Amino acid sequence: MSIVKEVVLSRRERLRAETSHEIKAIALKLMAEGGPDAISLRAIAREMGMTAGAIYGYFATRDDLITTLISDVYSDLVDTVEAARDSKQVSDAGGRLLAWGEAFREWAITNPQGFRLIYGDPVNGYEPPEGGAAPEAAHRACVGLTGLVAAVWPYAERTQSNGDHRWPDFDPALVAVVRKSFPELPAAAVALSLRVWGRMHGLVALEIYGHLGSQTQKPAKLYRAEMLDLLAALGVADAVNGRAR
Repeated sequence: MSIVKEVVLSRRERLRAETSHEIKAIALKLMAEGGPDAISLRAIAREMGMTAGAIYGYFATRDDLITTLISDVYSDLVDTVEAARDSKQVSDAGGRLLAWGEAFREWAITNPQGFRLIYGDPVNGYEPPEGGAAPEAAHRACVGLTGLVAAVWPYAERTQSNGDHRWPDFDPALVAVVRKSFPELPAAAVALSLRVWGRMHGLVALEIYGHLGSQTQKPAKLYRAEMLDLLAALGVADAVNGRAR
């Protein structure tokens, strides 16, 4: 009897997971078609042929669904860029940074609605939980990118302007994460991490929102040139020049 019960429960759990996955997929589809405000539990229920009451059994509120979506999407992004980074040797600081940046763009092009959800359009009326919608993924992204900058800092320190940055210049939560993970890293390196993020993010955002379409037919080539210029500015271009051609 216990074996039968265990099989039934596992099947029930599997069906619940499949339904939850379908709900999230339709939510992203609705967002792609009508923007973030198109996400609603009733609209998803209609798409799935479910009653509104039934779908509330999976997500009690729209905010719960959006929080789960953001967490899933953000975690998938971080998994992707971490895997790309880790495909390079730890000693290859420039190659790891380039791999992270190019994986970031490739993920965004493949998941434009996910990119817009976590980096772009706000969802009207959405109230994220205390600590944010995806605190674990956000922490990993912050530590991961800062770690890449920490690895190139011995080279970048000689080429980058300090800008007279001090720890009070930054959000206390960010400072706490960085100083715990990289206690020897100066405030100027944190500023550099944010600038690196900005350069990775900028062209991708323009591409996702359709602002590069009339400007270039080869956005991937343009982005790679930007990343190689970034590596040159950080003093680590020589390490990847052989692979960059």
